[in-house]
Amino acid sequence: MISSERTPTRVGIMGGTFDPIHHGHLVAASEVADEFGLDEVVFVPTGSQPFKLDRPVTLAEHRYLMAVVATASNPRFGVSRVDIDRPGVTYTIDTLRDLQSEYPDAELFFITGADALGQILSWKDVDELWQLAHFVGVTRPGHRLDTENLPSGEYSLHEIPAMAISSTDCRERVRAGKPVWYLVPDGVVQYIGKHGLYKNPATFHQGPKEVQA
Repeated sequence: MISSERTPTRVGIMGGTFDPIHHGHLVAASEVADEFGLDEVVFVPTGSQPFKLDRPVTLAEHRYLMAVVATASNPRFGVSRVDIDRPGVTYTIDTLRDLQSEYPDAELFFITGADALGQILSWKDVDELWQLAHFVGVTRPGHRLDTENLPSGEYSLHEIPAMAISSTDCRERVRAGKPVWYLVPDGVVQYIGKHGLYKNPATFHQGPKEVQA
């Protein structure tokens, strides 16, 4: 994270499950930071979200620590506990309200997948979302998104070549005993192995269904 002696004026917020965080996430954050002149990018692992797409999600503390390990070498990157420490359902509007309070003088840029951006009109308090942050949808080259109903000037699309990497593929490789070196940061590979993630059911969150929107 950048020095506390300097107040960031343009802050990127990258929310996600990060299960696990991989190089696609890091490259996307770096590219967007460069494109929009961001002083800092804050990674925000989702809070209690026991099931996503009908699968159990790894315990929030593991996902948070993997993000810390993955971002430690970049002085512009930081990780926030704002979602994992908040009880109840995780909504993007709550994330942005909390981070606006933390960075009251900063311009916020919310970084998300282009597919998620395409569904934003169904998110909670969507009108306020546009007021709190500029949305940046990251996508693979050649991927097309229907933006007809999205308000112009409130969002941007940015192509990221490394977005071909997915957390789903990483999890499946670990379960199959295949290596994930060079797909995720070295420290995350070691963390996954040390804690038996994606193989040991005890590392999953088991509880009532909650979602992010």
